[in-house]
Amino acid sequence: MRALIQRVTEARVAVDGRTVGEIGKGFLILLGVAPEDDEAVCARLAAKTVALRVFEDEAGKMNRALADVGGQALIVSQFTLYADCRKGNRPSFSDACEPVRAKALYECFCAGVEGLGVPVERGVFGADMAVSLVNDGPVTIWLDSRTLNGEAGR
Repeated sequence: MRALIQRVTEARVAVDGRTVGEIGKGFLILLGVAPEDDEAVCARLAAKTVALRVFEDEAGKMNRALADVGGQALIVSQFTLYADCRKGNRPSFSDACEPVRAKALYECFCAGVEGLGVPVERGVFGADMAVSLVNDGPVTIWLDSRTLNGEAGR
């Protein structure tokens, strides 16, 4: 599982011109799922994401987590995080999980973040979405479930 996390002052996702998810201060999380992922991976990645201390404290140091600042999360599925561009110019997505299982694990991750007390808005799984955001900082963090276990990422 891969999460590209952007600290934002606002973010929204629209489908067919209609806003389906919108947040103020918090994280826009683009989430990709791999075939080997499971519910335990969802729980670990959700916990790590919510615990990231990337919001500034009174001294201006990144020392506060999402819940500490009353932040929200907008979580958008993004299988293209598993693009393999090693050969040629057309990416392969064969490392991404098949859609039915990926959707279940996407929902598992969303529920995990919500279960840790963070309000969650969602994109629409599998839809063509328009995502807009104001990246705060900018702060962008890449989490890969393989690296959470001390393994080398790809």
